[in-house]
Amino acid sequence: MARSTKPPPLKPRKTPTQPRAERTVAALLEAAAQVLERDGLEGFNTNAVAERAGVSIGSLYQYFPGKDALTLALMRREDERFEAEAAMALDQPDGSEALRCFVGACVRQQLQRPALAHLLDVEQGRPALRKEAGGADRLHAILLAIFERDDLPRQARPDVAAVDLLAIVRGMTDTAGERGETDLADLQSRIEPAVFGYLGRGGAWPRRPDRRAGAM
Repeated sequence: MARSTKPPPLKPRKTPTQPRAERTVAALLEAAAQVLERDGLEGFNTNAVAERAGVSIGSLYQYFPGKDALTLALMRREDERFEAEAAMALDQPDGSEALRCFVGACVRQQLQRPALAHLLDVEQGRPALRKEAGGADRLHAILLAIFERDDLPRQARPDVAAVDLLAIVRGMTDTAGERGETDLADLQSRIEPAVFGYLGRGGAWPRRPDRRAGAM
């Protein structure tokens, strides 16, 4: 009877505590991102990542037991950066500006490094990684906080509205990334009416101020 091979664990082997080790892990994660962008999933492996980072394969395995652990760590790095930027919406003076800030963060997350964003989305669709990567709880919480602003229409079911808006924004940003779009401002200008229209159910919303030079 053939022995089944157990897949490598997804958790890092150890957490860096010294500055040098932290720099090594950061270099490995950025190298993983660059290999994905350059070679796609077919060329993504630990040897290629170690070579790109300029470290030995042994150094990589000190921290990551396999390719999936490296992928999961990269997903978490990108999610943390995205969520930190999205949370800046809570610092905006009103709900309308907070929503625009939130949408802008979503657009940048998808279009600044579109190949990386798309490939990580594909990998997150795998059951093992999807379970470990978690969901969009933080983004959901940010939207619920934005809905509390006085200038926004009250939502009968805020939880449902938050899920719907995330689906709208993600659908439009993912599609734009797959088409190879690069104009962040244009995409944001298309997403905002969908978001405001959903929340207002067709009501009038304040226009974005025209900040062009000489605009009255």
